[in-house]
Amino acid sequence: MTPVGQQYAPELRAAAGHLGRRRFLTVTGAAAALAFATNLPAAGAASAAELDARKISVDPFTLGVASGDPQPDSVLLWTRLAPAPYEPGNGLPDQRVIVQWEVAHDARFRRVARRGVAIAHPEFNHTVHVDADNLDAGRTYYFRFKTGTWISETGRTRTAPAAGSKVSALNLAAVSCQAYHDGYFTAYKHLAEDDVDVVLHLGDYLYEYAVSAVGGARNYTDRTLPALFNRETQTLEDYRLRYALYKTDPDLRAAHAMHPFVVTWDDHEVENNYAGDVDEHGDPPAEFLIRRAAAYRAYWENLPLRRPQQPQGSDLQLYRRLRWGRLAQFDILDTRQYRSDQAYGDGSDIPGPESTDPKRTITGATQERWLIDGWRRSAAVWNVVPQQVNFSQRKLDLNPVAKVSMDAWDGYPASRDRVLAGAASAGIDNLMVLTGDVHVGYAYDIKADFDNQASKTVGTEIVATSIASGKDGAEKPANWETYTKANPHMKFYNGRRGYVRVGLGQESARADFKTVSAVTTPGAAITTAASFVTEAGNPGLKPA
Repeated sequence: MTPVGQQYAPELRAAAGHLGRRRFLTVTGAAAALAFATNLPAAGAASAAELDARKISVDPFTLGVASGDPQPDSVLLWTRLAPAPYEPGNGLPDQRVIVQWEVAHDARFRRVARRGVAIAHPEFNHTVHVDADNLDAGRTYYFRFKTGTWISETGRTRTAPAAGSKVSALNLAAVSCQAYHDGYFTAYKHLAEDDVDVVLHLGDYLYEYAVSAVGGARNYTDRTLPALFNRETQTLEDYRLRYALYKTDPDLRAAHAMHPFVVTWDDHEVENNYAGDVDEHGDPPAEFLIRRAAAYRAYWENLPLRRPQQPQGSDLQLYRRLRWGRLAQFDILDTRQYRSDQAYGDGSDIPGPESTDPKRTITGATQERWLIDGWRRSAAVWNVVPQQVNFSQRKLDLNPVAKVSMDAWDGYPASRDRVLAGAASAGIDNLMVLTGDVHVGYAYDIKADFDNQASKTVGTEIVATSIASGKDGAEKPANWETYTKANPHMKFYNGRRGYVRVGLGQESARADFKTVSAVTTPGAAITTAASFVTEAGNPGLKPA
């Protein structure tokens, strides 16, 4: 284990030494610390000299295209110019680049709906975020980017239905946890071919851990990855390069090109099991917050997020609300940035005064109020909460007082109680929680009182297994019998990789757990491990 206080790069520790935590937590202090720590361009870089794009001699669209956060009249379009994606600076000079964009009704761009010009700034690592607006509601669109003589691949996206409209159906996919070094992103290949309206990414899009020259468990024989990936990410450059590595995966590129994504993070986009300003090693918060600022900036740069999500130093408001007509309301949570530190030193433990302290929170008070207030105003049939960690009670053994995870909502039971009470007071009949993190698939009935299995079922939790994290996995992990006996409200448990396809309708919802047999070798077929339905107004999972 890295000694406490010694894990960060010298430039991070030096920057923290120049700034007290009080000053760091101001926007100015955070920006100064980040610039000092990671050699960001100076404030004037936005007006840097313009590069003649005709001089770009190698395809700059190596990281593909993406779209996200569909609204009834707009969608966010993304790309990043990277003719040399595995090099610092993407193989481009410190100059801004003019990029044209187009949105069309057809894949051949014969009927262009919108077009415009964007600037790929060097200060944002030549990423492009276009909020393409004035679009029609509930429509499929195609988009692409151009710069110099180069044209990107074509992406497909869609807008949300009109606000307040009655919508008969929505098909979504829930994904999480894609450790590049643990295997191939085969599930994304199949997801790119699936007919879904939107993909919800529930966290761990990127992992901070080192990736070896052979890509870890991928065991490449046809390429050698640069040594700069074979270290843990700490600086802004590290995180930017790691996103480049992930986004050169063809299956991830295909999924992004075919479907709009709605993303939230978990821990590994920064560091394993961090909690607010506390890292897993107990280092000074001023040091960790500089690293967090770098990670948050790279996250925004490399994902299809709008300007309100652009970070201010070490802060980024990721929680937000999207609607799909009157069929569904999505309240996307962030259970990392504002949480209390894990009780009892993290890990698993029996509940006790520290974990059950009512002052503890996993969402922070402001986000909790925002969630419950949003429910009170909701007119949706389904209120869906995409978030990170296991929400339902999950006993880890068969002892009279069982251990639970201190990192999950079990480690913050007062937070869970307040949220469920808020749902009840708001009259939410069809609560669905979507979860990632644990590298397995679960299906839970959410109980009003988990310690009384006869209590009312108040919602459904669908846990999406990992895309690759945990390597191949097993259909029935070693603890399968223990977990299913200890948790009668757990209706399904599968340890293979894959994703969950969820169909929402006016009368019911259906979850199909899609799995692949292996990720340490490419090309595995996709199968449906199990399917469940729950009726609108009558929560409780039943086999389909």
